[in-house]
Amino acid sequence: MAGALQPASYSPMRQTISVLAGHSGADRWVMTTALLLVGSCQIATGAGLTAVRMPARILLILTGLSTLGIAASPQPVTGPTSRHLAFAVSCVVTTAVWPVLVARRAPAQSWIVSVYGCAAVTVLFAGLSCWLLIAAREGGGDLGMVERLTSGAQGLFPLVVALALRQTARDAGNQRQRGQERSRHWQAVALTGRKDSS
Repeated sequence: MAGALQPASYSPMRQTISVLAGHSGADRWVMTTALLLVGSCQIATGAGLTAVRMPARILLILTGLSTLGIAASPQPVTGPTSRHLAFAVSCVVTTAVWPVLVARRAPAQSWIVSVYGCAAVTVLFAGLSCWLLIAAREGGGDLGMVERLTSGAQGLFPLVVALALRQTARDAGNQRQRGQERSRHWQAVALTGRKDSS
């Protein structure tokens, strides 16, 4: 939506999301609002995702605060400031590291939150982050596309984790319920057998 409001000279393939929320962007309030919403959602997810360990939750909250920092330090027309870049790099690094802290060794776990699943996601995020760094150093080119791909993948992973943990909890609850029903069944059979023998 923010991209559609830009002049024809704006290229989502070459230019970053920060340009949309920066001083050179047309209707920059759209992208700034989106950044504020994303940051707030990351903070809320970090606070509410009690099924993961505390370090992972704290890191996701820091990611959200960095996203809010990006929104609070819009990019000037002349290019990004050091403060804006610090918040942007912090977002990329914290979301790339986050899967490592989510990994669980518990049995009957979804593959995506297993040690191997989280390691694979971390490698993927590290690769995307390196690609983003190379694109940023070269300037222009595919920077906008790489940034959108990286931030999209990293931004959706907490949702994937939350859904996987919810399904795991639901499956565990169903298994407990089936176990209790079997136990009650065998208790009833045993009780009936004792009555018959007496």
